[in-house]
Amino acid sequence: MTTPRRQFLKNAGRLAALAALAGSWVPKVQAASPGASQLSFGIQTPPQNVTYSAVQQLWLEADELGYDSAFGFDHFFPIVTDPGGACLEGWTLLAALAAQTRRLRVGLLVTGNTYRNPAVLAKMAATVDHVSNGRLILGLGAGWFELEHTAFDIPYYTAGQRARRLVEAVELMKLLFTQERTNYQGRYYTITDAPFEPKPVQKPHPPILIGGMGPRVIQPLAARHANIWHFFVREGGLEGVRKACADFDAVCQKVGRDPAEVQKSVSLRLPLLSRPSAEIVQRVADLRDAGVRYFILSLFENLDTNLVRRFAAEVMPEFRSA
Repeated sequence: MTTPRRQFLKNAGRLAALAALAGSWVPKVQAASPGASQLSFGIQTPPQNVTYSAVQQLWLEADELGYDSAFGFDHFFPIVTDPGGACLEGWTLLAALAAQTRRLRVGLLVTGNTYRNPAVLAKMAATVDHVSNGRLILGLGAGWFELEHTAFDIPYYTAGQRARRLVEAVELMKLLFTQERTNYQGRYYTITDAPFEPKPVQKPHPPILIGGMGPRVIQPLAARHANIWHFFVREGGLEGVRKACADFDAVCQKVGRDPAEVQKSVSLRLPLLSRPSAEIVQRVADLRDAGVRYFILSLFENLDTNLVRRFAAEVMPEFRSA
């Protein structure tokens, strides 16, 4: 059987070959988000093989430690361990944690578009924005975990179809967030004279985070619509990161968007986070100089509270004004 990680690598490669799409309508986004020159720090706590109370306690601590954000993930069983293990559902968990935190921005890294009708997802997102009093980051991706779709009888589609569905979903949700009634006729989604109340707390809508590397569909989508672009580079080290950032800036300019309006975001994983703090500080500084502005501690292996505390005490202060 193909492992989830191997399937991820396969799908990411397929995304790079997607057909180009035409531009889409974009209202000017005024949603609150950190300034482009300011670094932001968050945590991601995948709710796989852990208890609700463990995730809850870590989010509450992160809220007190000064992190900017906390993210879950959107999967129905574990993705890097035995799929038969325990896994809490992302959006219902997010609503519970949003109600208990005070200042963290909250979201999923990222919501799989294939799992829900986008109009229903928009209602969920608006509700969590109210629960959190305007702290939601709406993280969106095309969906990639084929095994999960097969197990739960969720249509999977080709990589190109998934990416193009995400384009329509983003357009549709932004209309719902900003129009009194919405009509949308797309290739994949149609809504007719749809009311949508209450609107999100954040105006015109919560900040949008789009994850993915596809150069022909996903990156142009992020350039047009995202406040945050979350990406990964497997090869090339810092030079590869620098090139990815420069390439994305060129995409932004091509679609008429100021690149400074979109924060570039990466995950910091356990091999780095386990190193001495001075090495982590240097790595973050190098990534910052390459163009990254958002750093998310990826806690897939374990919810290490001591690691989260050490990063907050010894790394974050090096990048924040006194």
